[in-house]
Amino acid sequence: MTPRVLTALPVFNEQSHLVNVLRTVRQFSSEILVVDDGSSDATPELLSRESGIHVVTHNPNRGYGAALKSAFDFSIENNYDVLVTIDCDGQHEPRMIPELAARVFADQTQPADIVSGSRYLKHFAGDSLPPEERRRVNQSITEMINGRLNLNLTDAFCGFKAYRVDALPRLNITEFGYAMPLQLWVQAVREKFHIVEHPVPLIYLDEKRSFGGTLDDAQRRMAYYREVIDREMSDAGSKCNEPELCGAGGAC
Repeated sequence: MTPRVLTALPVFNEQSHLVNVLRTVRQFSSEILVVDDGSSDATPELLSRESGIHVVTHNPNRGYGAALKSAFDFSIENNYDVLVTIDCDGQHEPRMIPELAARVFADQTQPADIVSGSRYLKHFAGDSLPPEERRRVNQSITEMINGRLNLNLTDAFCGFKAYRVDALPRLNITEFGYAMPLQLWVQAVREKFHIVEHPVPLIYLDEKRSFGGTLDDAQRRMAYYREVIDREMSDAGSKCNEPELCGAGGAC
């Protein structure tokens, strides 16, 4: 039986990209969910003109992680088999949605629980040169996650992912900001998720895109990411008593 695939787009003030991205996503996914995380621009009006898609609206804005959590909940409640998440800023290529979705059940004996896009696993013609600060933060956090969780990720933050929906209820996502993927990795290891990476192009259209508030400062953003990792690892270690989740530093 062909898996039911839902493609979800978390959006916040994406009036400049929304229509074009949705037009392209429709070519590769028949079921689409948009989670409007409290947009204050023309995004809600543009969404009202789109037919044949599901829309979940947050009011007020709750955060990137909260938007993904809503996508998780929607996919579970509506009995999808695969959830693909893709950002709406034009930095992911919708043509790759079927590739990521297909990898979830590519190995019937061991389906993937998370297929995580990686912008650093393979070079594509036309790849962007990432902003140095963002590449440095991503590399540092990816190395930290790998060292403490015994993973071999090359890209800890890519929002282009496919999930096996049956695995999602085992997660307890409470980090609603940009560090949500870090909580996800810790919980995925605790729950013994089967994780694979899939190469995706590296595209940066807006090097000055804001994280919002103090997170635009790289040092404060790093501190926030480390805090989330430490807190989640401490919680995971106390729940499952697995020493490897404490890492070499014994954070638990």
